[in-house]
Amino acid sequence: MRSKRFGLGVAIAAMMIGSLNLDAGMIRDMIQKRAETRTTTSSQTSNTMMDVTYGSDKKQRMDVYLPTNPQKAPVVVMVHGGAWKIGDKRSDNVVDNKKARWNPKGIIFVSVNYRLLPDADPLKQADDVAAALAYVQSHVAQWGGDSQKIVLMGHSAGAHLVDLISSDPARYPNLKPWLGTVSLDSAAMDIPKVMSTKHYDFYDEAFGTDPAYWADASPYQRLSSNAVPMLLVCSTERPDKPCVQTEAFVQKAKSLNLRAEMTPQALKHKEINDELGLESNYTKAVEDFMRSLGMAI
Repeated sequence: MRSKRFGLGVAIAAMMIGSLNLDAGMIRDMIQKRAETRTTTSSQTSNTMMDVTYGSDKKQRMDVYLPTNPQKAPVVVMVHGGAWKIGDKRSDNVVDNKKARWNPKGIIFVSVNYRLLPDADPLKQADDVAAALAYVQSHVAQWGGDSQKIVLMGHSAGAHLVDLISSDPARYPNLKPWLGTVSLDSAAMDIPKVMSTKHYDFYDEAFGTDPAYWADASPYQRLSSNAVPMLLVCSTERPDKPCVQTEAFVQKAKSLNLRAEMTPQALKHKEINDELGLESNYTKAVEDFMRSLGMAI
Protein backbone atom coordinates (compact mmCIF):
# COMPACT_ATOMS: atom_id res chain seq x y z
CA MET A 1 0.00 0.00 0.00
CA ARG A 2 2.85 2.36 0.90
CA SER A 3 4.56 1.76 -2.45
CA LYS A 4 1.34 2.48 -4.31
CA ARG A 5 0.92 5.76 -2.43
CA PHE A 6 4.52 6.66 -3.19
CA GLY A 7 3.97 5.93 -6.88
CA LEU A 8 0.84 8.07 -6.92
CA GLY A 9 2.69 10.90 -5.22
CA VAL A 10 5.46 10.76 -7.82
CA ALA A 11 2.91 10.87 -10.61
CA ILE A 12 1.17 13.89 -9.10
CA ALA A 13 4.50 15.65 -8.55
CA ALA A 14 5.46 14.98 -12.15
CA MET A 15 2.22 16.48 -13.35
CA MET A 16 2.77 19.58 -11.20
CA ILE A 17 6.32 20.02 -12.47
CA GLY A 18 5.16 19.53 -16.03
CA SER A 19 2.51 22.16 -15.56
CA LEU A 20 5.17 24.74 -14.75
CA ASN A 21 6.54 24.28 -18.26
CA LEU A 22 3.29 24.99 -20.08
CA ASP A 23 3.65 27.79 -22.61
CA ALA A 24 1.13 30.59 -22.97
CA GLY A 25 -0.57 28.92 -25.93
CA MET A 26 -1.18 25.70 -23.99
CA ILE A 27 -2.55 27.66 -21.03
CA ARG A 28 -4.85 29.59 -23.36
CA ASP A 29 -6.10 26.33 -24.90
CA MET A 30 -6.77 24.90 -21.43
CA ILE A 31 -8.77 27.99 -20.46
CA GLN A 32 -10.73 27.86 -23.69
CA LYS A 33 -11.47 24.15 -23.26
CA ARG A 34 -12.66 24.80 -19.72
CA ALA A 35 -14.99 27.53 -20.96
CA GLU A 36 -16.37 25.21 -23.66
CA THR A 37 -16.91 22.46 -21.08
CA ARG A 38 -18.73 24.92 -18.88
CA THR A 39 -20.94 25.83 -21.83
CA THR A 40 -21.91 22.26 -22.68
CA THR A 41 -22.63 21.19 -19.13
CA SER A 42 -24.74 24.15 -18.01
CA SER A 43 -28.44 23.45 -17.54
CA GLN A 44 -31.41 25.35 -18.88
CA THR A 45 -33.87 26.87 -16.44
CA SER A 46 -37.08 28.83 -16.80
CA ASN A 47 -35.05 32.07 -16.73
CA THR A 48 -32.23 31.00 -19.05
CA MET A 49 -31.91 29.48 -22.50
CA MET A 50 -28.39 28.20 -23.04
CA ASP A 51 -26.68 27.50 -26.35
CA VAL A 52 -29.49 28.73 -28.57
CA THR A 53 -28.41 27.96 -32.14
CA TYR A 54 -28.25 30.72 -34.75
CA GLY A 55 -25.98 28.89 -37.25
CA SER A 56 -24.53 25.50 -38.09
CA ASP A 57 -21.10 25.94 -36.49
CA LYS A 58 -20.70 24.93 -32.83
CA LYS A 59 -19.55 28.47 -32.04
CA GLN A 60 -22.70 30.03 -33.48
CA ARG A 61 -24.58 29.89 -30.21
CA MET A 62 -26.06 32.37 -27.73
CA ASP A 63 -27.26 32.34 -24.13
CA VAL A 64 -30.48 34.17 -23.25
CA TYR A 65 -31.04 35.45 -19.70
CA LEU A 66 -34.66 36.39 -19.07
CA PRO A 67 -36.12 38.66 -16.42
CA THR A 68 -39.11 37.48 -14.45
CA ASN A 69 -42.28 37.56 -16.56
CA PRO A 70 -40.91 39.49 -19.60
CA GLN A 71 -43.55 41.32 -21.61
CA LYS A 72 -42.36 43.47 -24.49
CA ALA A 73 -39.03 43.58 -22.68
CA PRO A 74 -36.08 45.57 -24.07
CA VAL A 75 -32.99 43.58 -25.01
CA VAL A 76 -29.20 43.94 -24.71
CA VAL A 77 -27.17 41.73 -27.07
CA MET A 78 -23.58 41.36 -25.79
CA VAL A 79 -20.51 40.28 -27.82
CA HIS A 80 -17.39 39.15 -25.90
CA GLY A 81 -13.81 40.12 -26.69
CA GLY A 82 -10.56 38.15 -26.83
CA ALA A 83 -8.29 39.44 -29.64
CA TRP A 84 -10.54 37.75 -32.22
CA LYS A 85 -9.13 34.35 -31.20
CA ILE A 86 -10.29 33.47 -27.66
CA GLY A 87 -13.17 34.29 -25.30
CA ASP A 88 -16.55 32.84 -24.42
CA LYS A 89 -20.11 34.08 -24.05
CA ARG A 90 -20.40 32.67 -20.54
CA SER A 91 -17.32 34.31 -19.01
CA ASP A 92 -18.09 35.96 -15.67
CA ASN A 93 -16.86 39.40 -16.72
CA VAL A 94 -19.00 39.29 -19.84
CA VAL A 95 -22.23 38.31 -18.09
CA ASP A 96 -22.47 38.54 -14.32
CA ASN A 97 -22.66 42.25 -13.43
CA LYS A 98 -24.64 43.14 -16.54
CA LYS A 99 -27.21 40.40 -16.06
CA ALA A 100 -27.49 41.15 -12.34
CA ARG A 101 -28.09 44.83 -13.12
CA TRP A 102 -30.45 44.59 -16.07
CA ASN A 103 -32.55 41.46 -15.56
CA PRO A 104 -34.19 42.99 -12.44
CA LYS A 105 -34.94 46.09 -14.53
CA GLY A 106 -36.94 43.91 -16.92
CA ILE A 107 -34.29 43.65 -19.64
CA ILE A 108 -33.47 40.47 -21.57
CA PHE A 109 -29.69 39.93 -21.69
CA VAL A 110 -28.26 37.88 -24.58
CA SER A 111 -24.59 36.82 -24.74
CA VAL A 112 -23.24 35.69 -28.11
CA ASN A 113 -20.44 33.39 -29.25
CA TYR A 114 -19.01 33.56 -32.77
CA ARG A 115 -16.37 31.74 -34.79
CA LEU A 116 -12.79 32.66 -33.90
CA LEU A 117 -9.37 32.77 -35.54
CA PRO A 118 -8.06 30.84 -37.37
CA ASP A 119 -11.42 29.43 -38.49
CA ALA A 120 -12.92 32.83 -39.24
CA ASP A 121 -11.34 36.23 -39.85
CA PRO A 122 -12.85 39.42 -38.36
CA LEU A 123 -15.12 40.05 -41.36
CA LYS A 124 -16.60 36.56 -41.04
CA GLN A 125 -16.88 37.12 -37.29
CA ALA A 126 -18.85 40.31 -37.98
CA ASP A 127 -21.11 38.25 -40.26
CA ASP A 128 -21.69 35.87 -37.34
CA VAL A 129 -22.59 38.71 -34.97
CA ALA A 130 -24.96 40.17 -37.55
CA ALA A 131 -26.57 36.75 -37.98
CA ALA A 132 -26.96 36.45 -34.20
CA LEU A 133 -28.56 39.90 -34.01
CA ALA A 134 -30.93 39.03 -36.87
CA TYR A 135 -31.89 35.82 -35.05
CA VAL A 136 -32.68 37.79 -31.89
CA GLN A 137 -34.78 40.24 -33.88
CA SER A 138 -36.77 37.38 -35.39
CA HIS A 139 -37.25 35.34 -32.19
CA VAL A 140 -37.26 37.75 -29.27
CA ALA A 141 -41.05 38.14 -29.30
CA GLN A 142 -41.28 34.43 -28.42
CA TRP A 143 -39.16 35.15 -25.34
CA GLY A 144 -41.33 38.06 -24.22
CA GLY A 145 -39.08 40.69 -25.78
CA ASP A 146 -39.59 43.70 -28.05
CA SER A 147 -37.80 43.47 -31.39
CA GLN A 148 -37.95 47.27 -31.67
CA LYS A 149 -36.03 47.81 -28.42
CA ILE A 150 -32.65 46.16 -28.94
CA VAL A 151 -29.23 47.60 -28.03
CA LEU A 152 -26.11 45.90 -29.40
CA MET A 153 -23.02 45.89 -27.17
CA GLY A 154 -19.47 44.53 -27.40
CA HIS A 155 -16.14 44.69 -25.57
CA SER A 156 -12.63 44.82 -27.06
CA ALA A 157 -12.55 42.66 -30.21
CA GLY A 158 -16.31 42.30 -29.73
CA ALA A 159 -16.54 46.10 -29.71
CA HIS A 160 -14.72 46.17 -33.05
CA LEU A 161 -17.24 43.71 -34.48
CA VAL A 162 -20.30 45.64 -33.29
CA ASP A 163 -18.68 48.86 -34.53
CA LEU A 164 -18.27 47.33 -38.00
CA ILE A 165 -21.90 46.27 -38.17
CA SER A 166 -23.19 49.53 -36.72
CA SER A 167 -21.10 51.70 -39.04
CA ASP A 168 -22.47 50.06 -42.16
CA PRO A 169 -25.68 48.11 -41.37
CA ALA A 170 -26.78 48.08 -45.01
CA ARG A 171 -24.03 45.54 -45.63
CA TYR A 172 -26.07 43.03 -43.60
CA PRO A 173 -29.42 42.76 -45.44
CA ASN A 174 -30.97 40.37 -42.90
CA LEU A 175 -30.82 43.03 -40.19
CA LYS A 176 -33.72 45.26 -39.26
CA PRO A 177 -33.05 48.61 -37.56
CA TRP A 178 -32.11 48.48 -33.88
CA LEU A 179 -31.97 51.27 -31.31
CA GLY A 180 -28.21 51.72 -31.15
CA THR A 181 -24.87 50.31 -30.09
CA VAL A 182 -22.59 50.57 -27.06
CA SER A 183 -18.93 49.95 -27.90
CA LEU A 184 -16.74 49.09 -24.91
CA ASP A 185 -13.10 50.07 -25.47
CA SER A 186 -12.12 49.14 -29.00
CA ALA A 187 -8.65 50.19 -30.09
CA ALA A 188 -9.45 49.01 -33.64
CA MET A 189 -11.52 51.87 -35.01
CA ASP A 190 -9.07 52.72 -37.81
CA ILE A 191 -7.38 49.50 -38.90
CA PRO A 192 -5.11 51.03 -41.62
CA LYS A 193 -3.74 53.43 -39.03
CA VAL A 194 -3.25 50.64 -36.48
CA MET A 195 -1.44 48.41 -38.96
CA SER A 196 0.84 51.16 -40.27
CA THR A 197 2.14 52.04 -36.79
CA LYS A 198 3.61 50.02 -33.92
CA HIS A 199 1.01 47.48 -32.79
CA TYR A 200 0.51 44.24 -30.90
CA ASP A 201 1.30 41.00 -32.75
CA PHE A 202 -2.28 39.73 -32.51
CA TYR A 203 -3.37 42.46 -34.96
CA ASP A 204 -1.20 40.77 -37.60
CA GLU A 205 -2.95 37.46 -36.90
CA ALA A 206 -6.33 39.09 -37.28
CA PHE A 207 -5.83 41.50 -40.17
CA GLY A 208 -2.90 40.19 -42.21
CA THR A 209 -0.94 42.32 -44.67
CA ASP A 210 -3.47 43.42 -47.31
CA PRO A 211 -4.31 47.16 -47.08
CA ALA A 212 -7.58 46.56 -48.95
CA TYR A 213 -8.63 44.12 -46.24
CA TRP A 214 -7.60 46.60 -43.54
CA ALA A 215 -9.96 49.21 -45.00
CA ASP A 216 -12.78 46.71 -45.38
CA ALA A 217 -12.42 45.61 -41.75
CA SER A 218 -12.17 49.16 -40.38
CA PRO A 219 -15.16 50.89 -38.75
CA TYR A 220 -13.71 54.33 -39.55
CA GLN A 221 -13.42 53.55 -43.26
CA ARG A 222 -16.77 51.73 -43.32
CA LEU A 223 -18.70 54.51 -41.58
CA SER A 224 -21.71 55.37 -43.72
CA SER A 225 -24.70 57.69 -43.61
CA ASN A 226 -27.01 54.91 -42.39
CA ALA A 227 -24.97 54.11 -39.27
CA VAL A 228 -26.93 53.59 -36.04
CA PRO A 229 -26.49 55.78 -32.94
CA MET A 230 -23.37 54.76 -31.04
CA LEU A 231 -21.89 55.30 -27.60
CA LEU A 232 -18.14 54.69 -27.63
CA VAL A 233 -16.50 53.99 -24.27
CA CYS A 234 -12.71 54.28 -24.22
CA SER A 235 -10.07 53.75 -21.55
CA THR A 236 -7.77 56.63 -20.66
CA GLU A 237 -5.45 54.14 -18.93
CA ARG A 238 -4.33 52.10 -21.95
CA PRO A 239 -0.88 52.68 -23.46
CA ASP A 240 -2.26 52.38 -27.02
CA LYS A 241 -4.61 55.34 -26.39
CA PRO A 242 -7.90 54.11 -27.87
CA CYS A 243 -9.55 57.46 -27.14
CA VAL A 244 -7.50 59.04 -29.95
CA GLN A 245 -9.06 56.73 -32.55
CA THR A 246 -12.45 57.06 -30.91
CA GLU A 247 -12.35 60.87 -31.09
CA ALA A 248 -11.50 60.74 -34.81
CA PHE A 249 -14.40 58.33 -35.39
CA VAL A 250 -16.82 60.59 -33.52
CA GLN A 251 -15.71 63.63 -35.51
CA LYS A 252 -16.22 61.81 -38.80
CA ALA A 253 -19.66 60.63 -37.65
CA LYS A 254 -20.65 64.20 -36.78
CA SER A 255 -19.51 65.38 -40.21
CA LEU A 256 -22.05 62.90 -41.63
CA ASN A 257 -24.77 64.17 -39.24
CA LEU A 258 -24.71 60.89 -37.34
CA ARG A 259 -25.10 60.41 -33.61
CA ALA A 260 -21.88 59.13 -32.06
CA GLU A 261 -20.87 59.94 -28.49
CA MET A 262 -17.62 59.28 -26.68
CA THR A 263 -17.26 58.64 -22.95
CA PRO A 264 -13.64 58.34 -21.73
CA GLN A 265 -13.27 56.34 -18.52
CA ALA A 266 -10.35 56.24 -16.07
CA LEU A 267 -10.56 52.44 -16.04
CA LYS A 268 -8.29 49.75 -17.39
CA HIS A 269 -9.37 47.80 -20.46
CA LYS A 270 -10.55 44.80 -18.46
CA GLU A 271 -12.31 46.98 -15.89
CA ILE A 272 -14.45 48.60 -18.58
CA ASN A 273 -15.98 45.18 -19.17
CA ASP A 274 -15.92 43.91 -15.58
CA GLU A 275 -17.45 46.95 -13.92
CA LEU A 276 -20.30 47.75 -16.28
CA GLY A 277 -23.41 46.98 -14.25
CA LEU A 278 -21.96 47.99 -10.89
CA GLU A 279 -23.40 51.13 -9.33
CA SER A 280 -21.21 53.93 -10.73
CA ASN A 281 -21.20 57.04 -12.89
CA TYR A 282 -19.85 54.85 -15.68
CA THR A 283 -22.84 52.49 -15.59
CA LYS A 284 -25.14 55.51 -15.31
CA ALA A 285 -23.61 57.06 -18.46
CA VAL A 286 -24.23 53.87 -20.43
CA GLU A 287 -27.78 53.59 -19.12
CA ASP A 288 -28.47 57.28 -19.85
CA PHE A 289 -27.50 56.64 -23.48
CA MET A 290 -29.72 53.56 -23.72
CA ARG A 291 -32.57 55.48 -22.12
CA SER A 292 -32.13 58.30 -24.63
CA LEU A 293 -32.68 55.78 -27.43
CA GLY A 294 -36.08 54.89 -25.99
CA MET A 295 -35.16 51.90 -23.84
CA ALA A 296 -36.98 51.80 -20.49
CA ILE A 297 -34.25 51.16 -17.96
